[in-house]
Amino acid sequence: MREEENFWGWEINEAYIQSVEKSFDDIAFKNSISLLAYEKDIVIGRIDSTIIASHFDGSKKAYLDWICVIKSYRHHGVAQKLLEALRKELKNNHIDTLIALTASNEEAQSFYRNIPNSFMRDIGIWIDIK
Repeated sequence: MREEENFWGWEINEAYIQSVEKSFDDIAFKNSISLLAYEKDIVIGRIDSTIIASHFDGSKKAYLDWICVIKSYRHHGVAQKLLEALRKELKNNHIDTLIALTASNEEAQSFYRNIPNSFMRDIGIWIDIK
């Protein structure tokens, strides 16, 4: 993925790899869902989500943390298939709402505007905890 777009803003180094590997044994990640799309033996896309529960209304929803398709495979339905697979997984877990912060670039906005049974509302904010 980085060979086609090297703007991700973090370095894949040993610390990063160790952090990702540890996450698979950390109970805090038990509600995380990660799905990969393959073309032959190459990962061409990824979607990550986590189930969130709220005492506010007693609901369980999911947060879409990440969806990405390698640039050369975009506009071939890969992201839609990843999203469809995630929706099935969430439905099997009795989750009826998926919430996402959307990337602000036009390509991403176009993708999100065309998701069936969805609508844009609210404004997202990122707050650093210092």
